[in-house]
Amino acid sequence: MTITVGVAGITGKFARLVVKNLCASPDVYIRGLCRNPSKLPEHFRTSPRVAIIRGEADNLETLQTFVRGCDVVVCCYLGDNTFMTDAQKLLVDSCEAESLESGQHPAKDPMKAVKAHLETKRTVRGVHVLIGAFMETFWSGYFGIWHPEDFKLSYYGTGDEVWESTTYDTAAEYVAAVAMDPTAVGMQHFLGDRKSIRQIADEFAAVYGQKPRLERLGSLQDLYDTMQATYQKDPSNIFAYLALFYQYYCTNGQTYLKRDLDNDRYPQVAPVTFRGFMESRAMDQLTDAYQNAGSTV
Repeated sequence: MTITVGVAGITGKFARLVVKNLCASPDVYIRGLCRNPSKLPEHFRTSPRVAIIRGEADNLETLQTFVRGCDVVVCCYLGDNTFMTDAQKLLVDSCEAESLESGQHPAKDPMKAVKAHLETKRTVRGVHVLIGAFMETFWSGYFGIWHPEDFKLSYYGTGDEVWESTTYDTAAEYVAAVAMDPTAVGMQHFLGDRKSIRQIADEFAAVYGQKPRLERLGSLQDLYDTMQATYQKDPSNIFAYLALFYQYYCTNGQTYLKRDLDNDRYPQVAPVTFRGFMESRAMDQLTDAYQNAGSTV
């Protein structure tokens, strides 16, 4: 039995990883939505199993053309809060108009609005895939935790707060598995690993033979105060405060995934742990892992 999966925002690095995993199944056909198809690798553009719809995410006619004929739609949009809310709602509306199922991977706060919007629909079933923080992002210079020049890991809190993290590749494998599973619905919790910053430092030492220095920057309340002050100073400068918000909400307990994960639903996926991630890279490749995610697709 064949299945057609729509991928909205198909040119993004995470979307390309999802497509790579979908293409591993010979029974899956893919329809992609994007503004600039030239950003998609040529082997995807020329594949007889991949069809590209070119257009804007706010054009309802384009969206309905895109979702028509799809069995499930995966949303890989990335943008500001307004875009993430409005564009995903339009995509959901288009799915309902075509009576399709919708699988989504929404980001940031708009997920709540989109989830509520989905719950008003009678013919569209939403799937939300939660994976913690991307492991590549955790090590990036932007995130501000790993400082290779000083050979240290910085943190707020006690150092025993748990980081939940999953690689781009593992997350994409799970999204592809969900897209091909007609029984998947609701919140799906998948994870690569759970470790505190102290445990991560220990595993770093086990892999590379050197243990990084741990630098405590303050309490979680200090982190909260800092991120709020930065936000209030210039709300439009999202890059000045976004990493601080992620650090806070990843470790303060509010966004932890359920203990009984859904990993076992798809045993064919082998999640990458923090240790496995480090073992697959030289130490000087950790910081650039985010930039290189999906680059070989």
